[in-house]
Amino acid sequence: MTSAPDRVTIKVAHAYAHAPEKVFDAWLTPAQAAKFLFATPTGRMVKAEIDARIGGGFLFVDRRDGQDVEHVGEYLEIERPRRLVFTFGVPAYSAEMTRVTVEIAPRPDGGCDLTLVHEGVLPDYAQQTKGGWTMILESLEKALA
Repeated sequence: MTSAPDRVTIKVAHAYAHAPEKVFDAWLTPAQAAKFLFATPTGRMVKAEIDARIGGGFLFVDRRDGQDVEHVGEYLEIERPRRLVFTFGVPAYSAEMTRVTVEIAPRPDGGCDLTLVHEGVLPDYAQQTKGGWTMILESLEKALA
C-alpha cells in the first residue's frame, strides 16, 4: 500500500481599485461570478448557482470543447467584506475536496488587496492551480471594470 502524496498550499494575491464590499460581493453574486470564477478563455459558462450562506454551496459549469466541467463547493465562512472560506472540487477530475480562503483587506485609497490561499492541492497540479487562480483574479478585475 502506498501513502497519500503530500499536499501543497497555493497563495496568490491581487490589488483592486474597488472597495472591499464590491470585490467580496462579486464572489457571491451569480451573474458577476459567472464572468470570472472558473471561467476559461475557450469555454462558455453554462451554469452559475450560488447559495450564499454557511453550509450553502455553489455549482459552476464551464463548457469546454463540448464537455461540461463542474466546479463545486460548500461555504464554510462568510464574513462580508473581509473573508470567504469554501471547499472546492472538480468532480470530473477527482472526488477530493480542497479548501480555499479569500481574504480582502481595505487600503487607504479606497481599494483593496485580495489574498487567496488554496490548501490541499496535489503537487502535480500546483503550477496549473496557481496559474488558474491568477487568471481568475485578473478576470475579476475585468468583471468589475
